[in-house]
Amino acid sequence: MLGKKVKSRIFFLVFSLVLFASIIFVILRSLEENVVYFLSPTEIYDNEKISFSQLFNILMTVSLSDRISRLQTSKTIEISDLARNLLSEGRNVISLSQGEPDFETPDHIKEAGINAIKEGFTRYSNVDGMPLLKKAICKKFLNENNLKYEVSEISVGNGCKQIIFNALMSIINPGDEVIIPAPYWGSYKEMVNFAEGIPKIVNCSFSDDFKLTAKTLESAINESTRCLIINNPTNPSGSVYSLEELKSISDILIKHPKILIITDDIYEYLIYSKNKFHTIAETNVNIKMRTLTCNGMSKGFCMTGWRLGYAGGPKHLIDAMSKLQSQSTSNASTISQYAALEALNAKRDFINEQKKSYIKRRNLTVSFLNKIDGITCNNPEGTFYVFPSCDGLYGKKTPDGKILQNDIDVCKYILETAEVTLVPGTAFGMINFFRICYAIDEKILLEALKRILTVINKLK
Repeated sequence: MLGKKVKSRIFFLVFSLVLFASIIFVILRSLEENVVYFLSPTEIYDNEKISFSQLFNILMTVSLSDRISRLQTSKTIEISDLARNLLSEGRNVISLSQGEPDFETPDHIKEAGINAIKEGFTRYSNVDGMPLLKKAICKKFLNENNLKYEVSEISVGNGCKQIIFNALMSIINPGDEVIIPAPYWGSYKEMVNFAEGIPKIVNCSFSDDFKLTAKTLESAINESTRCLIINNPTNPSGSVYSLEELKSISDILIKHPKILIITDDIYEYLIYSKNKFHTIAETNVNIKMRTLTCNGMSKGFCMTGWRLGYAGGPKHLIDAMSKLQSQSTSNASTISQYAALEALNAKRDFINEQKKSYIKRRNLTVSFLNKIDGITCNNPEGTFYVFPSCDGLYGKKTPDGKILQNDIDVCKYILETAEVTLVPGTAFGMINFFRICYAIDEKILLEALKRILTVINKLK
């Protein structure tokens, strides 16, 4: 038997729901005369009158999938869009948030794209890339990474991001775990979520230069582990794995033959130390057989807008990725493919010149940040990012009385007062840090750093 109190609560709940529904009904009925004019882009409803209640019912039936609701928008893109919006309003905003080179695509690569248009190479190609481009990619892997692939083991897509997305959608089943070292590029986690996998975030410490260690990896592996994603050089920290470090990771993975490896080597050419670049597939034949080595034209060749990525890997995985791509975007732009062909086959002297500029800007950024009380910054070997800590600023009070409590507070304060956009470490799975992209004109970079110093000095 239900007690009196329980009965009264149930009665009150039912009464409230009925009352709420009645109010909504009365409102909708009262708005029947307030007609909404609905004109579709195709003019299907040419000036047709639709009542508020009808429009309300239509909107209620347009529901979104659970899959898309799990997906978060890119924080770096959100912040970069915010910077552009502020600029359009006349604000003097400096963006240190978006990760792309500030150099133009080299002229000889541009010309190859223009010539492709002029010569009529504007039709469909093979879904996963032109054979001619695939051969050039095979040559690149062999000569630069000591990795031998057949043309049938190469995939070409609309950027490295699509390549990784295709791979995860091809290998992940619901409940499969994917190990992602943090800090990480935000899209990795969201792609795993979209594929109905489980992101297994493994924190990498500042003292380990934000790199995954063999010990940390081994402790994260379990029966559900399906894949490891490794990024080298890493975004956002700029860390670079040595051959010895990659071998120690390989030694652990050899014990677990069911684990696939996806390595994102998009920043391969942007290493500033004397250390040579190495990729995990070259450490062991066994590892190569279950590794997808991903790369692309965006960073080293300054071709972010051309959207051209590629990978080498086991044929059965490449075939699966091609099947998926055939039912989604089909082939990458043939114009971009011809431009990439030229980029891979031609000389690359321009990369060394760009690296000299990046080194100068990196040194300026690291030196400046380390002079600011409350901020500590390491000296990264690669990419065009730094990832300084900001927890030394927590607890300090802004001029308007707000207390900084986390990395988001810090970045928001700097945006509002210095008009400089940064990306909080939270976006990369690691609180207490923020990312700066120094791929920007040196004078503008220095101005941004001075602004940051000025507003931080106003904290109490």
